[in-house]
Amino acid sequence: MLSSGIDVLTEGINLQRLLGGLLITARIAFISIIIGSLLGIILGLIRTSKSRLIRFLCRFYLEVFRIIPILVWLFIAYFGVTSLLNIHLEGELVAVIVFSLWGAAEMSDIVRGALESLPKHQIESGKALGLSFWGLYRYVLIPQAVRRLLPGAMNLSTRMVKTTSLVVMIGVIDVVKVGQQIIERSLLKAPAASFWVYGLIFILYFIICYPLSKLSKKLETKWES
Repeated sequence: MLSSGIDVLTEGINLQRLLGGLLITARIAFISIIIGSLLGIILGLIRTSKSRLIRFLCRFYLEVFRIIPILVWLFIAYFGVTSLLNIHLEGELVAVIVFSLWGAAEMSDIVRGALESLPKHQIESGKALGLSFWGLYRYVLIPQAVRRLLPGAMNLSTRMVKTTSLVVMIGVIDVVKVGQQIIERSLLKAPAASFWVYGLIFILYFIICYPLSKLSKKLETKWES
C-alpha cells in the first residue's frame, strides 16, 4: 500500500540523517563566512589604494568569481586542480576553499563601497588631528563603515548558506544529498516522499537564513537611530 510520504521523515533514522546533513551544510557555510569575511575586509582595505595596478588586480579577482558560476569553480577545484597536482582533497575542504574565496571577493566590494561612501571631510578631520594612516582607519573610517556594510554582509552570508546546496555535485553528503538518498529509497512505496523531504529541507534552510536576516535588520535599525 502506498503511503502519503510524510512518514518517511520519521522512518528509521531519516530525520537524524537529515539533521546530520544540515550540520555539514552549516559547518561549510560558517567556516566559509568567517574566512571569507576576514579576507574580504583585508582586500576591501587594499582596494581603496591609490595604485591603479592594485585596484585592477583586486577588481579582476572579483569579476572572475562573479562571471564564472560557483558550480564551475567547485568542479575546477575538485576535479581539475586535484588532477593537475595529483592530490586528493575531500569535497568538504574544496567547498570551504571555493566559498571562502568567493565570499572574500564579494565582501571586498562591500567593504570598498562602504569606505568610499564616507564623507571626505572625515578623512580630512582625522588627518588634521594627527592620526596616522592606520589610526585613521581604526578610529574614524572602519567604525563608521561597519554600519554601512552590515546589511550587505548579512545578505552575502545568507547567499553563501543557500549556495552550499551545490556541494552535492562534488559528492559532499550535505542535507540535500541526504534528502535525495532518502527519496530514492522511498519512491516506490511513497511517491510523494519528495514533497515532504524537500519541504523539510526548505524549512531547515529557512531556520538558518531567517535569523540572519532579522539580526541584520535589528542591528541596522539600532545603529541608524
